[in-house]
Amino acid sequence: MTSESPSLTGTDPTSGPPPGCPAHGLGPGGLHRLYGPDAEDLGSLYERLREQHGPVAPVLLPDDVPMWVVLGHAENLQLVRSPSQYTRDSRIWTPLLEGTVKPDHPLMPHIAWQPICSHAEGDEHQRLRAAVTAAMTTIDHRSVRRHIGRHTQALVNGFCERGRADLVSQFAEHLPMAVMCEVLGMPEEYDDRMVQAARDALKGTETAIQSHGYVMDALGRLTTRRRALPEDDFTSHLIAHPAGLTDEEVREHLRLVLFAAYEATANLLANALRMVLTEPGFRAQLNGGQMTVPEAIEQSLWDEPPFSTVFGYYAKQDTELGGRRIRKGDGLLFAPAPGNLDPRIRPDLSAGMQGNRSHLAFGGGPHECPGQDIGRAIADVGVDALLTRLSDIQLDCAEEELRWRSSIASRHLVALPVRFEPKPQQDVEMPPRPVALPPQRSARQVGTASSAPAPAAAPRPAPPRPPQAPAPLPTPAEPSRPRGAWRRLLAWWRGE
Repeated sequence: MTSESPSLTGTDPTSGPPPGCPAHGLGPGGLHRLYGPDAEDLGSLYERLREQHGPVAPVLLPDDVPMWVVLGHAENLQLVRSPSQYTRDSRIWTPLLEGTVKPDHPLMPHIAWQPICSHAEGDEHQRLRAAVTAAMTTIDHRSVRRHIGRHTQALVNGFCERGRADLVSQFAEHLPMAVMCEVLGMPEEYDDRMVQAARDALKGTETAIQSHGYVMDALGRLTTRRRALPEDDFTSHLIAHPAGLTDEEVREHLRLVLFAAYEATANLLANALRMVLTEPGFRAQLNGGQMTVPEAIEQSLWDEPPFSTVFGYYAKQDTELGGRRIRKGDGLLFAPAPGNLDPRIRPDLSAGMQGNRSHLAFGGGPHECPGQDIGRAIADVGVDALLTRLSDIQLDCAEEELRWRSSIASRHLVALPVRFEPKPQQDVEMPPRPVALPPQRSARQVGTASSAPAPAAAPRPAPPRPPQAPAPLPTPAEPSRPRGAWRRLLAWWRGE
């Protein structure tokens, strides 16, 4: 049955909510704001909205611009899988057409239409999306895993001897950028400045425009270089595709891939590591071998997806969603975070979701994220390698002291301080090796299942034993060690 509540485009700003409604006084029409002090905990706000309005709720964006937020899992899938009813092209959005949304609106970088595949429709969408998808298929994932491993080793080398680190600023924010610069074909551009510029541009600070320009200059140089001298990388294949992308289209899609992959994977890494460090049940399953790191990553994608909401979808006609009447020109937020917590599919949030990939973290429909496998690989290999080298890692503050920088689009962990016994550096071209710790430690079992035994940190002479005594554990120097599995592990690490 269709709700008789008015469309957002027809909301009466002078009307108020029913007496006693928790939304009383929050904004025009008594609608909840998704910004400002009243929205410091958006997760709790989404649950209140779900209780009050059901799977689709009316809300306000900055400047009190009306919008729908889609809270239900099924309704979110219906939204993204119905291109005949909803478009990513904001040029039909009623508040924009009526001038309610000004050019300097703080969310305009997310809302404004751009000539990229995620905003295009029909034949144009097919042309641009085909080029991006085809370029993605040329990526050698064994080579990518080698890059991930090498950069992970290098980053851990940067702090392993100190016994302390911030896994957000020193690891999670760096690894995705280092790997994506390799994938795009500009490894020389990866440095602290590129990481800071991307973070600043995504945060939307006063210097965001300059930071965005810094990144675009690098992508422009890359486009010019690969147009003249192609190589075997994502950018060269994007340029060479029969779709015939212009230099501007190439740069814009490189920006889309870089920023989306960077922000999503940085958040995914930070969230997964936080869960391992702070949730006893989560870590116990890893330590006990009941969950592998890839499974832990999927659980993190359910519980805290990298993007809370995605701007935006717009109704192409009068329609209905989740029992709400949606008018032509209404805007809707695709919302993975509350959608993944829909009680209709997760009545018990403490229950694990192992083996279930039906979360909304990577979207769906025609605009589903084409690079999600790279994001998963960065998180899988990076987390596994870090935990292998720093097996005694612990949170270096009270869990209650952790802070997030929240926005409508995402929830970014500000810092994740950790401590561990100082460890020696390792060869970045080799797989990570666990370092022997005092005997009272418990053995860790993290990572993907493998038949390859973990090599010892250093050979130890075995003490004399009577003939009947069990043989000592093998060391790398002993001829009885099954070297075939070790060689296979090295070949995988090197991408051979």
